[in-house]
Amino acid sequence: MKKISILGSTGSIGTQTLDVVRKNDDLQVVALAAGTRIDELEKQVREFKPELVSVADEKLAASLKAGISDLPVRVVYGMDGLIETATHPKAETVVTAVVGMMGIVPTIEAIRAKKDIALANKETLVTAGHIIIPLAKECKINIYPVDSEHSAIFQSLNGEYGAEVDKILLTASGGPFCNYTKEQLKDVTLEDALKHPNWAMGRKITIDSSTMVNKGLEVMEAQWLFGVPAERVQVVIQPQSIIHSMVQFVDGGIMAQLGSPDMRLPIQYALYYPHRKPLDTKRLDFFELGQITFQKPDFEKFKGLKLAYDAAARGGNIPTALNAANELAVSMFLDRKIKYLDIPEIIEYAMNEAHFIENPSVSEILDTESAAYELIKRKW
Repeated sequence: MKKISILGSTGSIGTQTLDVVRKNDDLQVVALAAGTRIDELEKQVREFKPELVSVADEKLAASLKAGISDLPVRVVYGMDGLIETATHPKAETVVTAVVGMMGIVPTIEAIRAKKDIALANKETLVTAGHIIIPLAKECKINIYPVDSEHSAIFQSLNGEYGAEVDKILLTASGGPFCNYTKEQLKDVTLEDALKHPNWAMGRKITIDSSTMVNKGLEVMEAQWLFGVPAERVQVVIQPQSIIHSMVQFVDGGIMAQLGSPDMRLPIQYALYYPHRKPLDTKRLDFFELGQITFQKPDFEKFKGLKLAYDAAARGGNIPTALNAANELAVSMFLDRKIKYLDIPEIIEYAMNEAHFIENPSVSEILDTESAAYELIKRKW
């Protein structure tokens, strides 16, 4: 019986992780953390019966506690609650599926507590990879990627040697605007941007996918996970979302992982590695599929992707400035306060104005985030 904690249990990755648990009786949830979706969380608590549950704040904790007073579940809240969930004594693996930089500190504490990490929170490595990866090696724990692309790379590398990697081919669907011109992007609405052609995801990540900022974050995440510099991570647009990513080796051979788009596959692979379990995914029918096509990303049209490569090259706390600016810009777009093409402009402004720190501590990473927010709020 493998025992797990889930940070972000009511989000897209969290709910799909629970679906994997639901279908496997050798997985047990010992702790859950969520934000503000108390009604959904209560249903999860009643079904999966964790020992510990964390929510966003004290008021929500009191409300949840009253709702599940008939159950022997301890309720905590805030960052302390997230950390307690991440370090639960019985948990062997922690699924980090919270959105944003709030995942950094709980992930660090989980690693220190010798928990394996099933990583779905890309901001953790984008902003603090220089801290997380050495700490994981020091504590001798495993980080298993949950993003479909990074899981595909991990699977393609299985049994291979990292030194023999020529480059990583990171695939992207291209999102809903793959075939738009830059001129057409000026008129994009919120409703347009939330219509992803292949994946069902949360609102924030769906917008990130449409701007391809999400792919830029994945480039930076890949360099930490696999020890390959960003300039050797090539983004390839593959609109059918059938090839989830590839690895090209020094002899020219390429390994790829293919499958129908279903996030439960990388989640389950991370929880059971190195073994595979049956999963009720839709099987690929290559005759029905007919063809798989590829496109080169347009860095002028998808400026956010180019900015991510720039941030990776500059290093230090610049990826944090990019990430923070994107989080705030997307939030503003979701609230209809800015236009779609304002998102990359806001990101570039924050990157250019950031005070550079070569090797930022966790507190300096969080300070960079706060400073980026202040800069943007003063200008927009």
